[in-house]
Amino acid sequence: MPKFIIEREIPGAGNLSATELQQISQKSCCVLNEIGPQIQWLESFVTENKVYCIYIAPNEETIQLHAKKGDFPANSIAEIKTIIDPTTGE
Repeated sequence: MPKFIIEREIPGAGNLSATELQQISQKSCCVLNEIGPQIQWLESFVTENKVYCIYIAPNEETIQLHAKKGDFPANSIAEIKTIIDPTTGE
């Protein structure tokens, strides 16, 4: 199943409280449960004004459906083709 990275522009994301992040996470999980098991949220990285999310899904349209149903921005969606790390150079 393809893996995607989603860039979400959320001004002030880095200043969201633990409670706000929990609420966002709960909303996302509710939408994921509604859509079904073909989409999985792996993790997200919160920066100053953006959130980068890693998802497994059958296609980009499923990612867009999640964003629409959850009222989340999905400013950029890209399929991850491969993953490298320092051991790749060994």
